Parts: sequence; structure tokens; C-alpha cells
Amino acid sequence: MPKILKFTQFSLRDFLVAAGPAALAIVVTCLLAYWLVDPSPPSQVTLSTGQENSAYEAFGKKYAAALARFNVHVALKPSQGSQENLARLQDPESGVDIAFVQSGSSELEAAEQKGLVSLGSLFTEPVWLFMRDTRNITQLSQLRGMKINVGPEGSGVPALFRKLLSVNGVEPKQLKLSSLENTPATVELLAGRIDGLVFSSAPDAPLIQMLLQTPGIKLFDFALAEAYTRRFPFLSHVVLPRGIVDLGRDLPRKDYHLIAPTATLVARADLHPAVVDLFVQAATDIHGGAGWFHRKGDFPTASYTEIPVSRAAQRFYKEGPPLLRRYLPFWLANFFERMWVVVVALGALILPLSRIIPPLYVWKVRSRVYRWYGQLRAVEQAIEDVPHDLQADVYPAQLKRLNDIEDRVNRISIPLSFADELYGLRSHINFVRRRVTGLMRAEP
Repeated sequence: MPKILKFTQFSLRDFLVAAGPAALAIVVTCLLAYWLVDPSPPSQVTLSTGQENSAYEAFGKKYAAALARFNVHVALKPSQGSQENLARLQDPESGVDIAFVQSGSSELEAAEQKGLVSLGSLFTEPVWLFMRDTRNITQLSQLRGMKINVGPEGSGVPALFRKLLSVNGVEPKQLKLSSLENTPATVELLAGRIDGLVFSSAPDAPLIQMLLQTPGIKLFDFALAEAYTRRFPFLSHVVLPRGIVDLGRDLPRKDYHLIAPTATLVARADLHPAVVDLFVQAATDIHGGAGWFHRKGDFPTASYTEIPVSRAAQRFYKEGPPLLRRYLPFWLANFFERMWVVVVALGALILPLSRIIPPLYVWKVRSRVYRWYGQLRAVEQAIEDVPHDLQADVYPAQLKRLNDIEDRVNRISIPLSFADELYGLRSHINFVRRRVTGLMRAEP
């Protein structure tokens, strides 16, 4: 049986020798492409949210729950607000990958220099100015001398409120501005120790809902809202409809005009595209419904942001979720979507290699036969023009050499499809042997 196994239809050893370098090239190419396209998204990202009881905090929890379904852990990192979130994104040491940022907080050139991209606008967050009901204030210019809380500097409200005061001819030093966080500021307002407080938040925030229904607290009506939006393009004019808070109690009792920046999701430009897709998909589920200030389907959107929108987010808004993502699990769909580069690279390699390897395999098998022809030529050269006094030694030595060559040739393992070349070699050995023996007989 071992002798029979020497003669097979196919030589695996020769094939491995012939195809080995090509297989190694393919493996290296696949590993390089895998590393370049980075198909595996991170299992954890950090989202910078906002203050306690803020809309940013509430929505951050919803995003964490949405991405947990895809085994991506979202670590929530509280902050003072938009400005601190933006600063964290610009600081690589902060560990923050994505954050809620209010429109108008940055400029296009600055965002591009810092490597930031927007994932789209999520919702409008109106400027809410709550005051005690004893104050009859209709213009921001009437706030001079009052105690107004604008929130900590890490939020976007202080800078925005100063811009609003400036277009009304009011200097910040003409007011008594405080920087308490939202929750303690609300306590101060209810206790009468401050005259008003400013929020910029979605109406979902618990403190907004509470203050809209608290007796003795009224909301400032931005009657000149349209004029503000013309002066500040990142603002939009929204209306809080009468009765939207509580239809049974008719709260509020009239329409209120408000000015509103938009909340956007901003991320580092190197955030994995698959994670970007997950956040945009979650944003569609969380913010896609109708709200107090928008119709169903208005948000999320690539509009209302001064920061350039990432390509992955733009593609999602135009085409929806990728086709494979609709039918396959997230990780598998992402792998196929990202590894098309490997498929192209393999095609570019396999096509030419499919024409090189078969001839290389044939040459490798035949070389095991052909290399013995060199030995035969050496024998023939050794018996050419041998002096008469050396013939008695040379001819027997070359005949012994031929016998050794034949013995080694008989042990060659070769596929049956190449057996004719092996038998041809053996016949040529016999031919040289006959020539040697003929010369030995002719020796005087």
C-alpha cells in the first residue's frame, strides 16, 4: 500500500509548494485590508450629556438603551452643557467620543480644524425665560437690575443670552447674573431669591414641564422672535401652542413665541462609521416622531448645523439604513459592508494567480524528473574521450553511478498523470547504460 500511495492522481506536496507563496500573499492582503477598513466597531463609546434633570441627560439614557441592543455600551458622562461638551470633544484626553452640542456653539472652520463632524440636528431646544408672575416684562431691555440665572459657563446658555442682551442694548453688568445649575436655580426662583432663570432645552426636560405648570411662574413671550432669527441664523422661530401643556386646564392660556437653537449630535471624525450608523438610527427612532415644535419626520436632519455632517450620516439620511442591515444582525452586516475591499483585493490577486499556479505546479512536478537529466549528461560527458589507460576505471565507475541514479529514480513519488515522463527517464538511463557497456566491450 505505501508503494501504491506514491503514485496518485495529484501531488498535494507539489501543489502546496507551488501555491504556498500565492496563499501567503492572499493572507497578507486580507489581513492588511482588514486592518485598513477596520470592520469591527468598538464595543464601548462615551457620550457627554448635560446637567441633572436636563433633556440631554434624559436623551442620553435613551441612546444608551438603544445601542445596548447591538452590544455597544454607551458610557454617559454628565456635563454642564453644550460648551463643556464641545471642549471635551476637542480634547483627546477627555475620552469623549460623541456629545450633545447646541447649534451656534462653534464655527465651521473651527470644527474642521478640530476634526469634528455632526451626525445631524435632533430637536429644537427653545430659550425658556421663566420669571415670577409679579414681573410684567415684555422686552429683554426691561431686565436691567434684575437677578437672572443663566446657568454655568459650561452650558451654551450664558453665551447665547449675552448675545440676546447685546442686540437689545443691554450690557451683562447691568444685570445680576448668576451661574447656578438648573435644579438649584429652580429652587431659588420658587423661593423668590432670584427674579428669573434661563433654560435652553427641549420641552421633555422635567424642570421645564414642572415650571410650565407651577402657579406664580410665567414664561417670557419673545414677541420679536422672527427678528431674532434674522439676526442669528442658527436660531429658529417656534410657537408654544395654547393648551399644549394641559388641555384640561388650558395651559398655557395663549400662544407663546420662542426662539430656539437646535441640539445636534457631534462626534470625533474618527468615530467608527458603524457606530455613526447606530447613533443615527437611534436618533431616527428617538426623535423621529411629532413634538411640540415639529411634525413627524422633521427630525433628525442634516440641516440646522454649522458643523459639517459626516458622510455616513448623510448617506443614512438620503438612503436609509444599509440593505444588509435590514436583514442581518448588526455585526454580520457591518462585516460584509466593510469587507468589500477585501473581496476586491482577493479578486485582483486570484485572477492572475489562477493562471500562474497551474503551470507552476506542472513545472514543480516535472522538475523532480528533469533534474536527473543533468546527472545523465554528467555521465555522458564523463565517458567522452577517455584516455585508454583510464577507461578501465572510468567506465565501471560511471556504470555504478548510473545504477545509483536508477535506484534513486525508482523511489520518486510522482502523480500518475506524469508517469510517462518518469518511464521516459528510466528508458534514457538504460540508453546511457547500454552506451557505457558498449564502450566497455569495445575496450581493447
